[in-house]
Amino acid sequence: MYPFTTGSFAVRNGWYVAAFTHEIGEALLARTILNQPVVLYRKQDGQAVAVGGRCPHRHFPLGKSCRKGDGIVCGYHGIAFGPDGQCTDIPSQSVTPRSYHIPSYPLVEHGLWAWIWMGDAHKADPALLPDLKAIGLTAPGMAARALFVEHVKGRAQLLNDNLLDLTHLAFLHGSSIGTLDNAATPEDVVKRPGFLGSRRHMRDAEAPPVVAHMGHDLARIDRVSGMDFHLPGFHAGIDESRFPQNHERAGEAFASSRVYHAVTPETPHSCTYFFAMATTDASAIDIMEEYLRPVIAEDKFATEEIEAMLAVVGENPAELLLKSDRNAVEGRRMLQAMMDAEQVG
Repeated sequence: MYPFTTGSFAVRNGWYVAAFTHEIGEALLARTILNQPVVLYRKQDGQAVAVGGRCPHRHFPLGKSCRKGDGIVCGYHGIAFGPDGQCTDIPSQSVTPRSYHIPSYPLVEHGLWAWIWMGDAHKADPALLPDLKAIGLTAPGMAARALFVEHVKGRAQLLNDNLLDLTHLAFLHGSSIGTLDNAATPEDVVKRPGFLGSRRHMRDAEAPPVVAHMGHDLARIDRVSGMDFHLPGFHAGIDESRFPQNHERAGEAFASSRVYHAVTPETPHSCTYFFAMATTDASAIDIMEEYLRPVIAEDKFATEEIEAMLAVVGENPAELLLKSDRNAVEGRRMLQAMMDAEQVG
C-alpha cells in the first residue's frame, strides 16, 4: 500500500509507542495496533501489561470488559484471562484448555512512553529502544511532559513523511513555528541502521512567530532545526534558537526544546499520534501546550486530507518528487527494507 510495495503495511519487529505511561492504570485501555486489538492495564503490583483485545469465543472486545484481580473477565460470557493471556476460567464448563488463550505482548516503560513489540516476542530487545540521553529527554535542566494523543484517520506513513520533510514548516505552520528558511536551507543527513537524522543550520534567519509569542523581541535569529527518526515509528525533534551574530549576545541560546512524535500504525488507513516535549524552561510548557495544539491539528488535517485524496485517486499515484524529498524517500526505503526482511525471515 502507498507508498510501499503491494502487501506491505507496517514493520512488525520493532518497538512502537502503545501509550504514554500515565495513561495506563487499573482501568482497561483499548488500542488498535498493527491491525490488532490490544488492551493495556496495570497489575496490582503496578506492572504494565499488554494483551490481545478480542475474546476468541465470540470476538467481544475485552477493552469493554472488566478487571478481576490481575486478569480480564469478558463482559459477554465471563471467560477470564490472566495477564499472560492464558484462559483462567470458563464459567460454562469445568475445563479450561491450555489452547484457550489470547496474545500477550512485550511491553516496556521507557521514558514517557510504554513501548510494545507486536512481532516475534523473542526478538523484543529493549536495547533497541531510543536512548533517552541521546534524544535529550534526560539532559540536565530539561523538563518533559506528555501532551497530546490523537487518533488520525490516515495511514502512519503519511505522518512519517510529514516529519521527515520539515520544509512543510514554512507553509503548513507558517503562522506559528515555520519560516521560508525551513524550506530554503539545505539539510545535513545522517543514516545508520534503524536511524535517520537531519539538521538545518539557519544563520541570520527570519524569526518564526513563536519567538515573539514567547516574549523575545527579535526579527532575526540563528537557529538549528532537525529531526531524528528512530525506526519504525519514533521521531525526536530539536529546535534551538540563538541570538544572531550582530547581537550583543551573539551565539547565546535563548530557547532550546525537544519535541517527540510517536506514530503508531493502527489500521492500514489510520494511526495513533503521540506528542510530547521537553524544554529548559519548565514554565514555558504550559504556554507551548496551548500554542502547539493547533500546530498538531494542522499535521493531522494534512494527513487526513491526503488519505482522503488517495481514496479518490487510488493506491498507486505517481509522485513528482523534489530535491527536498531525499530524507522522506530514504525513510521509506529503510522501512520497506525492514518489511522485506521480515517476509524473508
